[in-house]
Amino acid sequence: MATDPICGMEVDEKTAGYSLLKKGKRHYFCSENCYKEFKSR
Repeated sequence: MATDPICGMEVDEKTAGYSLLKKGKRHYFCSENCYKEFKSR
């Protein structure tokens, strides 16, 4: 399990709808909102 860096929710990497590779690390998100928030930073 991964932790959504925006809201802190636990996210299963296998079923996460959103992920992003940033600075060599893959981040997983619980929702499109968290994904967009992280991407805009």
